[in-house]
Amino acid sequence: MSFAEFLHQVGGMGRFQIIHTMLLTIPIVLMASHNLLQNFTAAIPGHHCQVHINANNTSYPNATLHLDSQDLLRVAIPMDRNRQPEKCRRFVTAQWQLLDPNVTEPNGTQLDTEPCTEGWTYDRSMFTSTIITEWDLVCNLQKFQQMAQSIYMAGVLVGALVLGGLSDRFGRKAMLIWSFLQLAVMGTCTAFAPSYISYCIFRFLGGMALSGFGLSTACLRFVYTLGQILLAGLAYGIPDWRWLQLTVSLPFFFFLIYSWWFAESARWLVLAGKDDRAVKVLQRVARMNGKREEGEKITTEVKRPNGVFNEGLDPQSSYTISDLVRTPAIRRIFCCLSIVWFSTSFSYYGLAMDLQNFGVSIYLIQLIFGAVDFPAKVVVTISMSYIGRRISLSAFLLLAGLVIIANIFVPRELQIVRTSLAVIGKGCLSAAFNCVFLFTTELYPTPISTMARVGGIVAPLAKMLDDYFIFLPPVVYGAAPIISGIVATLLPETLNQLLPDTVEEVESRGKDTKEKISLQNQKKVLLKETC
Repeated sequence: MSFAEFLHQVGGMGRFQIIHTMLLTIPIVLMASHNLLQNFTAAIPGHHCQVHINANNTSYPNATLHLDSQDLLRVAIPMDRNRQPEKCRRFVTAQWQLLDPNVTEPNGTQLDTEPCTEGWTYDRSMFTSTIITEWDLVCNLQKFQQMAQSIYMAGVLVGALVLGGLSDRFGRKAMLIWSFLQLAVMGTCTAFAPSYISYCIFRFLGGMALSGFGLSTACLRFVYTLGQILLAGLAYGIPDWRWLQLTVSLPFFFFLIYSWWFAESARWLVLAGKDDRAVKVLQRVARMNGKREEGEKITTEVKRPNGVFNEGLDPQSSYTISDLVRTPAIRRIFCCLSIVWFSTSFSYYGLAMDLQNFGVSIYLIQLIFGAVDFPAKVVVTISMSYIGRRISLSAFLLLAGLVIIANIFVPRELQIVRTSLAVIGKGCLSAAFNCVFLFTTELYPTPISTMARVGGIVAPLAKMLDDYFIFLPPVVYGAAPIISGIVATLLPETLNQLLPDTVEEVESRGKDTKEKISLQNQKKVLLKETC
């Protein structure tokens, strides 16, 4: 009897598994809120320099008493090419002549202007407070908005590397509890951050924690879609960034309390040599599933080294980075999947974290971006089952890239068209995410998604390219999935194929494929010669 058969004996999917899954589902809903939170907490509201008018330097000393806010802006702030107040410059002196309807308004660049030395005035009709308004992260400091998100994603990467290793050493349950505690504390500290630097530090540590429990619950990522929709509602009802940050962080104290009920992974306990604890866990599962007698049959005798309890579990089956590039077949798969993971995540977060660029309600676009994942996941599931993993992955990536680049040529006035194309691109990238996640587990005996986190780090930084050329970010976001879609065609198909359990089996399968191709070529040559 293998270990999997023992699990089936105590109840493969009974009351215990259902309760366990439901309790793990709730934190995953808020996982999306933390990943995409800066769409709202770091939103950039409309702004312009604070108006500074010295009435003593004008021939109209009482003029300011009779002017409305629009007239004050007209004499104090130059207009940009879209006839909107400049965001980062103001007139050195008030241009009273601009109020005269008979005076032709000159180009703002012909008049003396200066930076916003006295700060900015923000439109607070939508967001009462964001980190942008809190620390004036606009104009020359606007790059710190993208930097903050990259720092958070760097925390997710470090957390995956550090906490992933610690979970192998101390167990899944211990790291899950610690991750809940760390995210609850760091998320709450972020809400009370007194400065931008402390904000970034707390967000980094929060990202580490989120990655910790995300590793333990990867199979529940479908619930991530619900979290995107929930975030739109929470952000709409809570326009202050500190309260919004607190709202998505405090629930993790509750998750921390009930996480002590979780059972440790019986598989990990066996591999760690803690057989007695593994037996107790399986017996506990059996009792909750109404199979007490089957659970009592699992005793310490059946799990000795020569017994059946360890059948199918190899405590030495751990691999290092060198194993992933040591042999030709595994090296090719590793390189291809790394490119696909990076590009998918890079473009996904490039779209998902740029909601203000579409010119429609940021809450509505967040809701639509979340909702589109449902049909995307259904379509990709059907596609993978009938067409195959490789073709599905490549097709969704290519379509996503083409749609993103096509959006560059759509005028900004056609907001519905631009938004529709963006939603299609986001759906395709979401489908590609689901496909590559399954594809990787089938191609490799161990998952490799580190490059996805690297893509999440680089994506916000690529947005800074619009300082040089406004079309550069969408070009990069579109080119990445197109390139990876082509690369994906080099991967072997896994539909209806036996899955490898070791790196050696992956390499052996690659050699068998080459031999089959070689034999087919030889047959073709012989056939031509006989003809």
